[in-house]
Amino acid sequence: MIYGIGDLHLDYSKEKPMDIFGDNWINHEEEIFKNWEAQVKDEDLILLPGDISWALKLDKAYYDLKRIDVLPGRKIITKGNHDYWWQGLKKMNALDLNTITFLQNNSYIYNNIGIGGSRGWAAEDTEDFDSQDEKIFNRELNRLELSLASIGKVDMKIAMLHYPPFNMDGTPNRFVHILEKYRVDICIYGHLHSEGHKFVVEDIIHGIQFYCVSSDYINFIPKIII
Repeated sequence: MIYGIGDLHLDYSKEKPMDIFGDNWINHEEEIFKNWEAQVKDEDLILLPGDISWALKLDKAYYDLKRIDVLPGRKIITKGNHDYWWQGLKKMNALDLNTITFLQNNSYIYNNIGIGGSRGWAAEDTEDFDSQDEKIFNRELNRLELSLASIGKVDMKIAMLHYPPFNMDGTPNRFVHILEKYRVDICIYGHLHSEGHKFVVEDIIHGIQFYCVSSDYINFIPKIII
């Protein structure tokens, strides 16, 4: 089985409560862990598209990453906009983590299914989108392409993005063009919370099945992808 769940927003320090987004976020960490342990098996794969920990530094994020590491399954993590602790692969791979793989310009193969991804960025038609945003947007496009190009020949491809790959009006943006170019079958994304759920797009577009796996959108229960 392959599952997806994004936006865990773990906080080992307990300094960043998430219930500002609604009462459903009260004790959300315990809810996620309970549902995960009840559903996921060690042989399963769990895709985590960003916003993993509120920690600002890698040594602090380690405590949250260890909590993920001991949960059932193999985990693949991409960066979210709040993952300020994120470092180069060399530093992250040096952590004492046994079941976590970080994606950054690379990919992962699971039962002949290729997994690639990047953070993505805010849509170009977002209010106040400026030249700096355009620079980041293009850099993330390049990172997604590098990741997907590294997969090679597989039976199926799954892409992980943190930001939705859609414009504000719900139409596909340039990230979808990259997914289409590399014949991606499924794309999961997160980032959207509370009122942001009105911007969720889940459909087959250009032959790609899209799923939103923000933890609150899926009621803090890992979503079956395959």
